[in-house]
Amino acid sequence: MNRLGERIKRRRETLNMQLTDLAKKVGISASALSQIENAKAFPSVVTLKAIADHLYTTVGELIGENDTLTRNPLIKSEDIKFVKANASGTSLFLLSHHDSSKQMEPYMVKFSENADSSEIMTEHAGQEFIHVLEGKIMVNLDNNQYILEKGDNFYYNSNKPHSIKNIGSSSAKILWIITPPYI
Repeated sequence: MNRLGERIKRRRETLNMQLTDLAKKVGISASALSQIENAKAFPSVVTLKAIADHLYTTVGELIGENDTLTRNPLIKSEDIKFVKANASGTSLFLLSHHDSSKQMEPYMVKFSENADSSEIMTEHAGQEFIHVLEGKIMVNLDNNQYILEKGDNFYYNSNKPHSIKNIGSSSAKILWIITPPYI
């Protein structure tokens, strides 16, 4: 309960909202809201939902549903999460915990021989960064082709047509970072 009050207060202060203003919008007294923020009272579900709505967040965020990232930023190699694969032989793995407040999303993408990024990479608002961990790939970006090998890096705007194909004689692996997260 203590953390709930801290999250409400921190979010309210981030929005430069006075305690009395939030209390009025929610329909409770400033004293009641102060007690909630100081962990001396717990709001009803209806009140908690109203607080979340007026703080432009979710009840889940306020109760700490997505605190995994801040509590445990480490992902051990055996805990890397498979996300999806496509028919050409490309597999996508998430390299961080799920957290709706993240501003970027790191992935490892494994390409079998001749595999491509279809159904994995799409055009969207934001930017992307690629670091080739192994193999040889071809990046098609806005009708231009770029050949990248182990150790090469590539940074681009995601709203342009783009795709990747493994053009080496063995598998390829890249670190792929996208912002904002969208998958």
